[in-house]
Amino acid sequence: MYKNKIDDNFHNYLVEGAGLVGDAGIPMLMQAKNAQVPNGLIPYNKAKKLVLRNRYIHFYLFDKYFNSILTATKKNINLLKYYAGVITPDFSILIGQAKCLQETNTYFSRAVGFYLQKQGIPIIPNVRWGDKSTYDFCFLGIPKKSIVAISTHGCIQNKELREIFKSGLYEMLNVIEPTDVVVHGSKAEDIFEKYLKYTRFHFYPCWASEMLKNKGGD
Repeated sequence: MYKNKIDDNFHNYLVEGAGLVGDAGIPMLMQAKNAQVPNGLIPYNKAKKLVLRNRYIHFYLFDKYFNSILTATKKNINLLKYYAGVITPDFSILIGQAKCLQETNTYFSRAVGFYLQKQGIPIIPNVRWGDKSTYDFCFLGIPKKSIVAISTHGCIQNKELREIFKSGLYEMLNVIEPTDVVVHGSKAEDIFEKYLKYTRFHFYPCWASEMLKNKGGD
């Protein structure tokens, strides 16, 4: 069947067999029964060196460094299978960005996750929100009472962003009711302390911080 370049950009094969939920038509992930709380995390752009295979790959990077996970998902399967699991891509949701683009990035994160699940790869859904206007779609497609992942990296560096993050965290905990939350980046105890009764949080430093600590021999 003929496909033009616009058709290919939809990457429809990723969501074959997936249910689409909400007005935005976000792909519904399967319950990730083979996923576990990670022993550690490794960024996608470092994973290509095939190191620390007992870790989960993450995509808490500038989008340009991991676009290939969407444009060439099939070619990356062997790499992803080498590791313990994958946190689904963290495509950007920016404050003030057009809602259609925010929904699209949420769609593609779930789409990649669904496809990886069909390949037998353990996945943890990444949750990314913006301000309150994103709440009607940004939590869609994630099964309730599952392990989820979030990142504070670049999300809490000023008062406004900090408040947006805290508000979204509260909403996410109430909507998804996760059993565990993998947190990449700053621990920010003043943000998480009040929510410890909701779930179990597991904190992982960003790659640069971890490497700096290891270099210091601590």
